[in-house]
Amino acid sequence: MTKELKIGKHTARFPVIQGGMGVRISGGSLAGHVAKCGGIGLVAAAGIALNSDHYTGTNYFQAETQAFQTELRKARAIAPDGIIGVNVMVALSDFEALVKSAIEAGAQVIVCGAGLPLSLPELTAHAPDVALVPIASSVRAAQLIARTWEKRYHRLPDAVVVEDPDTAGGHLGEKMENIGKGDYDQYATVRGIKQFFRDEYHVEIPIIAAGGIWDRADLEHALAEGADGVQMASRFVCTEECDADDAFKQAYLDCKQEDIGLLMSPAGLPGRAILTNTPNIRQYDLDHHTPCRMGCLKKCSYKESGERFCIVTALDRAQKGDVETGLVFCGTNAWKADKITTVQAIFDELFGENS
Repeated sequence: MTKELKIGKHTARFPVIQGGMGVRISGGSLAGHVAKCGGIGLVAAAGIALNSDHYTGTNYFQAETQAFQTELRKARAIAPDGIIGVNVMVALSDFEALVKSAIEAGAQVIVCGAGLPLSLPELTAHAPDVALVPIASSVRAAQLIARTWEKRYHRLPDAVVVEDPDTAGGHLGEKMENIGKGDYDQYATVRGIKQFFRDEYHVEIPIIAAGGIWDRADLEHALAEGADGVQMASRFVCTEECDADDAFKQAYLDCKQEDIGLLMSPAGLPGRAILTNTPNIRQYDLDHHTPCRMGCLKKCSYKESGERFCIVTALDRAQKGDVETGLVFCGTNAWKADKITTVQAIFDELFGENS
């Protein structure tokens, strides 16, 4: 199977985007090695300043853009000829600054979710070769983004990632009460969005399936159902190249299917994670009187009222190896991880002749 993935002016050898995972789970190392293997590697912007040489404890937003560019350059050094992009959550307070800094550092693809990136073409107008890829979970959301972009900026998305809230990890673009009911049909949404662009704009743009993609069978199923490629995140965590601490990877290896579930993020969105330590996350902030130092999210119940927990520091603790009090985001299939492997070995399994 050698189907390429063309997004805007960039063509990947294989139809795989590595999903963005913050805080620093998908940094320069993972993104670079995915790009080197022929996929599209994404550096996640969320909390990128933390655990970086640029952060002093008081310069969060300045360090964010600096650390983001450092990780992008690290990825580029690993994959000089690869396709390297970024994932920037619309919910981030410094969304605009991060998008601009990513372009300065050479990002070729910008993927945006956790909100509707209605202003993205304006932020990137000076860089028309950068591919713009919104994440949507419904035909309606994709229509709103496309119509707004076309009307305001005469620009359409270069691709759309369709995220399945029933299987994807991290923040999810659906109401908590609607997740897991069995009503969502990811591939009907994929085909519906593809048909919308055909009917309304007479264009073919790649539609990427995200959520629950683990192995070659999942990939082949997605392509057979009408997707042009897949986004995979959790599958890449248990690799030597992933930027997370070994203890974070071990949490995947140790977890059982029933350990994975939903919690409400202070961002006001549901999130999927390993829930075995959930009480400890909130308790850590209570015990340490954790202040909101960063103001990393535009909307945050912890920042506004002290409700729930500080998500960026909880994710940071986990990334650094404290999985007892940190938040470990994952997709529904994370329990399938059974060994530490390499990015190349995953690509060999997905696309090798004898797989």
